Amino acid sequence: MAQTNSTTAWPRLRVADWTDTRETLHMWTQIVGKVRLAHAPLLNHWWQVTLYVSPRGLTTSAIPYGDRLFDIEFDFLAHRLVIRADSGETRTVALEPKSVAQFYSETMRALDGLGLETRIQGRPNEVDPSIPFAEDTRHTSYDPHSAQTFWRQLVHANRLLDEFRSGFTGKSSPVHFYWGAMDLACTRFSGRTAPEHGGGAPHCADWVMVEGYSHELSSCGFWPGGGEEGAFYAYSYPEPEGYRECRLRVPGATYAAELGEFVLPYEAVRTANDPNAAVTEFLAETYAAAAELGQWNRNVLECDPRRWSDRRAAAPWSLR
Repeated sequence: MAQTNSTTAWPRLRVADWTDTRETLHMWTQIVGKVRLAHAPLLNHWWQVTLYVSPRGLTTSAIPYGDRLFDIEFDFLAHRLVIRADSGETRTVALEPKSVAQFYSETMRALDGLGLETRIQGRPNEVDPSIPFAEDTRHTSYDPHSAQTFWRQLVHANRLLDEFRSGFTGKSSPVHFYWGAMDLACTRFSGRTAPEHGGGAPHCADWVMVEGYSHELSSCGFWPGGGEEGAFYAYSYPEPEGYRECRLRVPGATYAAELGEFVLPYEAVRTANDPNAAVTEFLAETYAAAAELGQWNRNVLECDPRRWSDRRAAAPWSLR
């Protein structure tokens, strides 16, 4: 396993070196995500179910429970799942080698102990086979270093996706972690509706995808696949004619026909002279291709994130 002692370095983590931990952690995030799904009111494109990168790991943010609030956080520094209620009470579940069945039982019991009884769909989505959580004794691995390094990858991706998001005034998603596919994503919308999605994700109802892809979009993100150390990705729905034929300037970026998206391997970013610039250019180029070929109204949808920089520099303490 590669080591990193810096919070600013782009850490190396080969997908093949942590496959077992990744698959177990994927199931754990699905359990926690489904807890949020059980209580949060529906938002367009299922935005209410996602997790978010936090200073310690991945968090649900505040979840409503009647007139109460609670949250759940994967703490990849202390390696524990933390459940906090607005009463001030807390429960924890150790992140350590254990089966999905055990993690599921401990998490549900912790919620019960806080008076947050929850019933979720008891099996994962978007994976095959879909083993019921209560019966899953296949996935039992948890390597703390790998989990923490993956989170460090997400921290870098989250930072750059946030910066990319700032240049758009149209409808845009938060930067959030979808536990279905285990990816960090940010999505821009043209403002037009899209053709009804055909579905097809394993163990996921087609109507779920219809909601997710109800409007024309350009999406980008990072996931622990698509390269030896994971990959940044970008795609458009519906994909405009000529999109996949676009040639990007970013070294290492290609269109993966089997995935239906552009891919920039994480290792190409990590070893670049300027990793930040490589990712920024990839995000900008793939979005521009989708917007130009899809005839988006870019003059209305885009903005300069530095538009108030001169005022802030002149009097950063002033609100006038």
